[in-house]
Amino acid sequence: MRVLVVGSGAREHALVLALAQDPQVTALACAPGNAGTAAVAEQHGLDVQDGAAVVALARDWTADLVVIGPEIPLVAGVADAVRAAGFACFGPGAEAARIEGSKAFAKDVMAAAGVPTASSLIVDSPADLDAALAGFTPPYVVKDDGLAAGKGVVVSEDLELARAHAMHLLDDGHPVLLESYLDGPEASLFCLVDGTTVVPLVPAQDFKRVGDGDAGPNTGGMGAYAPLPWAGETLVDELVAAVVQPVADEMARRGTPFTGLLYAGLALTSNGPAVIEFNCRFGDPETQVVLALLRTPLAALLNATAVGTLAEHPPLEWADGAAVTVVVAAEGYPGTPRLGDVISGSDAPGVLHAGTRRREDGAVVSTGGRVLSVVGTGTDLAAARADAYRRLEGVHLTGSHHRTDIGLRAEKGEVTVPGR
Repeated sequence: MRVLVVGSGAREHALVLALAQDPQVTALACAPGNAGTAAVAEQHGLDVQDGAAVVALARDWTADLVVIGPEIPLVAGVADAVRAAGFACFGPGAEAARIEGSKAFAKDVMAAAGVPTASSLIVDSPADLDAALAGFTPPYVVKDDGLAAGKGVVVSEDLELARAHAMHLLDDGHPVLLESYLDGPEASLFCLVDGTTVVPLVPAQDFKRVGDGDAGPNTGGMGAYAPLPWAGETLVDELVAAVVQPVADEMARRGTPFTGLLYAGLALTSNGPAVIEFNCRFGDPETQVVLALLRTPLAALLNATAVGTLAEHPPLEWADGAAVTVVVAAEGYPGTPRLGDVISGSDAPGVLHAGTRRREDGAVVSTGGRVLSVVGTGTDLAAARADAYRRLEGVHLTGSHHRTDIGLRAEKGEVTVPGR
């Protein structure tokens, strides 16, 4: 099988590494890729939002399967173009990708499917903002209704901070979603969906805040671990039955079936699970830990999802133990990052690339805010954490920063689900 992966982040590096281990994969390409994917797959320059360009590359390269990693091309309808050209494609079409592209759309789907989520209100005019905020109590949750790479959310006890963020979004022409706050630990559940069949992967937990102890602003994700030692053996099945399957069924009922990776971001509250958000693709950095534990060959699994035969696929196989990833971010991130610095240690095992490129002199330099994801594995969470941070010691990027507490509370047994 010839597999073309579209994207350039650590998620795509993780996908490429997993696909490279699949004996069915005879050729592998990543477009546009990064300095890490270049060591594993053919690289091709590509505008990932240009459906015609993706189709042309798939045709020229004679791809058997196209895997679209990022949300932006999915929301733009690139998967529709690829499928219309006759290629098997892993990723939802534009209508189904609205589950991430529009939070208002996602809320409507959840309401129709009877899926619990935070109460919410859309505000599209500054004149309505103060009255709308008065209907909520702290902590205030203010979100960009559209795509924001994980950084369009403010959760704060400070009304003025919440208001300022909402005004900033409105001034930029973005509708604002106000939500009630959901308590309890958060979990990320990835599910493969081929329109009707739902197959869950192991759950993970990511860390959105930039600093230790969940301090500072939201980011695209500063680290993750899997599985969840505090979740209980039945939690995944319960979440599929209460959340993911009803949403998949509702989208199929609407005539826009979801095909690809449906990501449920959940709060496990004192009143039961509730959805924080849905994403229409593999999440980053959770993909790095989930795929580190997957032992089922990935290409056939993604292909079965793409062509609608997921129900016939054998049960998934997983490694014992745990995985942890720690994101190395450039100086300035999640604001304007410092770029162009040389990175040492980036070619070591367990180091996945995101914002990188290799110069003509062979040096790897930073090109984005989240630069690397360092992955460790072990027999349990403590061992996986130790492995990840040991690997991190060999990586150097001037001015970079990372969290030192990824998975620490779970390792100490300090994470619990209310009522379980």
